[in-house]
Amino acid sequence: MTARIVLLVASPRLPAGLLTAAAWDVVRGNPVLAGAESELTAAVRAAGAGVTVLDGPATPALLDAAAAHGTAVWLAGPAGDEALARELGLRLAREPGLAELELMYGSWDPPGARLLDAVEVMDRLASPGGDPWKRAQTHRSLAGYLIEECYEAYDAIGADDTDALREELGDVLLQVLLHARLAEELPDGERWDVDDVAGGLVDKMVRRNPHVFADDRATTLDEITANWERIKRAEKARDSVLDGIAPSLPALALAAKILDRAGRAGLAVPLPVADPRADPAGRLGAELLARVAAAREADLDPEAALRRAALAYADAVRAAERT
Repeated sequence: MTARIVLLVASPRLPAGLLTAAAWDVVRGNPVLAGAESELTAAVRAAGAGVTVLDGPATPALLDAAAAHGTAVWLAGPAGDEALARELGLRLAREPGLAELELMYGSWDPPGARLLDAVEVMDRLASPGGDPWKRAQTHRSLAGYLIEECYEAYDAIGADDTDALREELGDVLLQVLLHARLAEELPDGERWDVDDVAGGLVDKMVRRNPHVFADDRATTLDEITANWERIKRAEKARDSVLDGIAPSLPALALAAKILDRAGRAGLAVPLPVADPRADPAGRLGAELLARVAAAREADLDPEAALRRAALAYADAVRAAERT
């Protein structure tokens, strides 16, 4: 029977003892070697299996163990020990009769696993000994960066550049993680962390989607939207349909949002008329609001439309500069 070397790889982002049944069978029934002590070696020992941590080269030790016992197991480190796998593969390719090499996954990264890495990196950067710039920030000092990163993601969407969108969303996520990390330094009774942010989001998504997570029978988009708005009103206990609209929105987007909320509430409030006796700014404001209302009726986004026209004009200006 050909000897076998099993490279056992486990996710470093899951509890060390959370292995598949096949992985536990192979570590309990065969000699196990590793390059260093780790949470995984401790978990294997706690389960009653022995682990030998090597001081010297791993390849000859694994080959000797496999020859003596039929199967030898290597507990890969958190990074996967790719260099050892490559070395073993080349050796066995030159001498195929020595042993067979098998890669076994004892556990896999769950979806969102790299978010845990991002949280860990941000904690390191914003902790003593980390990045002085990040440690010096406040929620207020970062506010402009959050707006800027969101607009860069918006621009990537407008350009249909999905690669750029992925990168820009990473920058938006950085802002979320940094705000959450700074909030851990708030006084008692005020502090919160990234798990509070994620937990609140999860609770909100479950509450506002009863057609998915409960027994609500809403099936059409109109019914689902109406449910969302009803649940949101009950949660927020707002006095006005306009409560919750951010006054800092760009003016065109702000006007469109106000008109949309009023329309969904069935409020037929007349638009202001451009009084010729009013000051020029007042007349212009009324005219612009009327144009935004017309855009809404035509199912157009006035903010996006003006942005596209302005960027096209900018291209024309640059072209004129080159002539």
